[in-house]
Amino acid sequence: MVLVALTPEGPVVQFADSSLNLLTNNSSLMNGSTISSSTSGTYAYCFAAGTLISTPDNERAVESLEIGDLILTEAGSHVAVKWIGVQAMQSVFSGLRSQLVLIRAGALANGLPHSDLTVTADHGIVIDGYVINAAALVNGSSIDWIPAAALERSFAVYHIETEAHDVILANGAPAETFVDAATRSHFDNYQEYVDLYGADRLIPEINRPRISSRRLLPEAIKSRLGIEYERYGRDELDLVSNF
Repeated sequence: MVLVALTPEGPVVQFADSSLNLLTNNSSLMNGSTISSSTSGTYAYCFAAGTLISTPDNERAVESLEIGDLILTEAGSHVAVKWIGVQAMQSVFSGLRSQLVLIRAGALANGLPHSDLTVTADHGIVIDGYVINAAALVNGSSIDWIPAAALERSFAVYHIETEAHDVILANGAPAETFVDAATRSHFDNYQEYVDLYGADRLIPEINRPRISSRRLLPEAIKSRLGIEYERYGRDELDLVSNF
């Protein structure tokens, strides 16, 4: 038996048969309740359900999009959806990489996003020409982590793949499409991709600087969004700086 994680519900341990068990005194759960490891992947790079993606005609919830649908880019062109990656997540396993970040309406300035936007920590939001991981934008108020306790015990996240690494509009805010082929296999429906296209393909990253830590943010962005690097404790800084 190996200790995998400590959660608000109790410790999570893994047995020799690879099953993950939550040991808890929570009266609403059975002590030693087993949770399938198939929905506890560590990779998450996605939009939450309900995220509105701009299309030529209107906005559509990300989970309603299908392969072949046209969506709008930041530049106003139309690109086709090549694939929608879906991953089921368990909130009790939400470390910083898989924890959701809430970007409240207007938090990015100029009225964007037009409504609250929820993405995973590694998802890139495009600001001033930079692709910035959502975790690096957390300011503790208008952009903040969603506590695991506030999430459903199981929830799904979605990523959109197009032919290239594009910038699309999510709740009106510029955000990236899928780029990392090495982690495509972590999605629950990866076999669908293989059946459709035969094999993984590499997608060159867009020619824009990526920022994965708030310590690397330009001062103008930190000031505009109210991001204070020094206000976070050392443990959080170390974890976030690994993005």
